Formats: sequence, structure tokens, C-alpha cells
Amino acid sequence: MEIHMIPELRNPIMVIAFGGWSDAGEASTGLISHLLNTIGSDEKASLIAEIDSEEFYDFQVNRPLILISDSLIRNLTWPGVEIFALPHPQGERDFIVVRGVEPSMKWRAFAAELLDFADDCEVSLVISIGSMLADTPHSREIPVSGTGAHPEIAARLGVEVSRYEGPTGILAVIQDACVKRGVDAVALWAALPHYANGTPSPKAILALLHGLEDFLDITLPQGDLVTAAIEWEANISTLVADDSDLAEYVVTLEESKDSNITAEDNGEALAREVERFLRRQLNVEGDSESQS
Repeated sequence: MEIHMIPELRNPIMVIAFGGWSDAGEASTGLISHLLNTIGSDEKASLIAEIDSEEFYDFQVNRPLILISDSLIRNLTWPGVEIFALPHPQGERDFIVVRGVEPSMKWRAFAAELLDFADDCEVSLVISIGSMLADTPHSREIPVSGTGAHPEIAARLGVEVSRYEGPTGILAVIQDACVKRGVDAVALWAALPHYANGTPSPKAILALLHGLEDFLDITLPQGDLVTAAIEWEANISTLVADDSDLAEYVVTLEESKDSNITAEDNGEALAREVERFLRRQLNVEGDSESQS
């Protein structure tokens, strides 16, 4: 790992996302990019470390890219992982965000290297962000679930215990390493419609943003995500309408989704929306007072 600096942050939270297996609709890495482009604007975000790609990547699987500048200079870009310090002045805690391509090999060594750096930065909580394909309709709310890898941690942080069994990715390896080190760790996963996987999903990014807000009880900037999510849903609806078989299938998914929503679910969803609205209003009032 190439460490550029150890930042001075307030009780930092590490938020992690990787492209590849756990990045359906580019939603998880899209969330990291959104945080960097909003909270991290005005040069607030700083690159603090990079993980060496030579040790952890198979370049026949994740090939380097050649990019040509305006002056026709060829630059070789290698797959890898970047780690940014992201101060959050509106909140009580700052962020360290991690994004990159899922490594090809030596996952345990990779997780150890990342968490050693997290220890150096005094990270107290690791949040893994993932997105997967599922039988869910694009026209309904994108479901986001929060899980913990250990019953004690899950109970303390107020999330469900992960009951998944089967093949897994680097996020689960990092969570397991966190448990063994005694570091609090949770995972937030968004479920995207499998028939809409061809394009990036701002609606899923927005759902993950809301999930992160609700879990941390904070307000994060939405930027243009709301408008982009509406446009994405409209575009997918147009594509679905052009395929009668797919349209019929989506109706089936919608009916199944609606029939499984209880009054309690609707009440909880409304309560979350009200809480987000109130947090945003408090932030607006706080910003106004600080400027006056």
C-alpha cells in the first residue's frame, strides 16, 4: 500500500464499495462517487492511500486501460483501489471512503492490509456497500437491507444478522476480518431489477444514500440524484412497454411486491421519509444561521 498521509478526522467511518460482483447497476461504486462529488467537492476530499494493484489483481481479468490526453499523450491506467479522506462538517463524524475494482487474488491479505490502514486512521465502524440483481420491479422503491456478520454486532448496531449461505465476494471477507479484529462492521445492500442491469441506476444510488442516512441518522446531499432517478425509471418503463412479455412479467413483480407490503411497512417507510425531511430542514436552518 502506498500511504500518502494519515488524516486527522473525527471518529471516522470507513465506507467501502468495489466494482464487479457486488456492484449491480454500478450503484455501490456510484454511491462512493456521489459522496466524493458532493461532500468532497471544493477540494474537501483528499487521496490518502492507494493499494498496489500488482499484488492483488490478475491483469488478464482486469486489464489496464490506455487513455489518450488532449495533447495525444498515452497514459496507462491500472486497476486498483483508492482511499480518500472525506470530512463531513455538517455531521459529527468524518468519512474515509474506499473504491476500486474487486481484487482477483489474496483476499485475506488484501483485507488485512486495508484494515491495518483503518486502524492507523482510528476507524471505529466499517460499512460495506453492495448492490445485487433480484426479482424486484423498477417502478417500486429499491429495497435496501442492512446486515451484520456477527449476532452481537448486529444486535448492537440495530441490523439483521446475515443469513446468506453461498459464494461470496471481497465485502464479506472484509466483514469477517472486521469481526475477528473486534471492529464494528455492517453491510448495506440494494436489490436492483435484474432486467434493468444494462445501465447505471441512479435510483439505486439514491436508495443506498437513504439507507446510509437512516443507519447513521445523518443528512447527506442528494445532488441531482432525485431527478436522475425519475428519468431512469421513466426510461426503463419505456423499454419495458416495448416488450409485451417483459411488461407482463413486470406487472407480476409489481403485484407480488404490493401484496407483500403491510400497513406497518407503509407506516415505517413514511416515518423514515419524515425523519429525512426533518434532518434536511435542520441542516438548512443550521447553514443559514452559520452564514448570518
